[in-house]
Amino acid sequence: MCGFSQQHRLDYDETLSPVVKPTTIHTVLSLAISSDWTIHQLDVKNAFLHGTLNDTVYCQQPPGFVDPACPNNVCKLNKALYGLKQAPRAWNSHFQLFITSIGFWASRCDTSLFIYTHGTDVAYLLLYVDDIILTASSQQLLEHITGSLQQEFGLTDFGNLYYFLGVSAQWSSTGLFLSQAQYAAEILAKANMSSCNPCQTPPEVHSKLSSQDGPPVADPTLYSSLASALHYLTLTRPDITHAVQQVSVFCPLGVTPTSEFVCVLPLSGW
Repeated sequence: MCGFSQQHRLDYDETLSPVVKPTTIHTVLSLAISSDWTIHQLDVKNAFLHGTLNDTVYCQQPPGFVDPACPNNVCKLNKALYGLKQAPRAWNSHFQLFITSIGFWASRCDTSLFIYTHGTDVAYLLLYVDDIILTASSQQLLEHITGSLQQEFGLTDFGNLYYFLGVSAQWSSTGLFLSQAQYAAEILAKANMSSCNPCQTPPEVHSKLSSQDGPPVADPTLYSSLASALHYLTLTRPDITHAVQQVSVFCPLGVTPTSEFVCVLPLSGW
């Protein structure tokens, strides 16, 4: 699909799929670990293909499947395809309709957190586009929910949580060990700073930075990209939050906002 050729207000409207907040991830993982619940990670297969389109969208006949009798005809899409601007939103809308139909409800604090309660049974589901973290108060309930999702969408159950959204999760007797070491290394490589010496964080709070100090950055797009990446790194690196805020203040494109650091979620809760 040539999604870039779509015209705003003509063949697409809402495009963004909401994603779960880092604070919500921390809270749900802490609750699950303190209650000794199993936490599984799931991945939906071909998620965007499940979305139903509300807009009228036409596309050219795909190469290799052109009707020789009508080579200039176009196809009207009923389902979303990868490349469509509205595909992420269409998928999210379809998922919300299904998950609420099996007893979940969306949190008012975070629309990507879905909660199930029935008697003593409790389950939490976190959705980040097509990646799912699922935890439940019993193994039977977790398997029942996984089976329902599998029947509707088709998904891969990776078992116990071990790696999600660039975050490594390692289990131990004291809790869950979260790390973004590989992600941090990738940021350093992107910035050509892999061989630089580390410095103490947080930085000097009394220093005054100005947009007039020094020449403008050579690549504003790269600077903005790095600022966004650093902002996501604070998921497990809260110690660099102040430094990331300072970087974001001078971001040319207005993006809002290493060594390994871990966020340990103790079995006793937060």
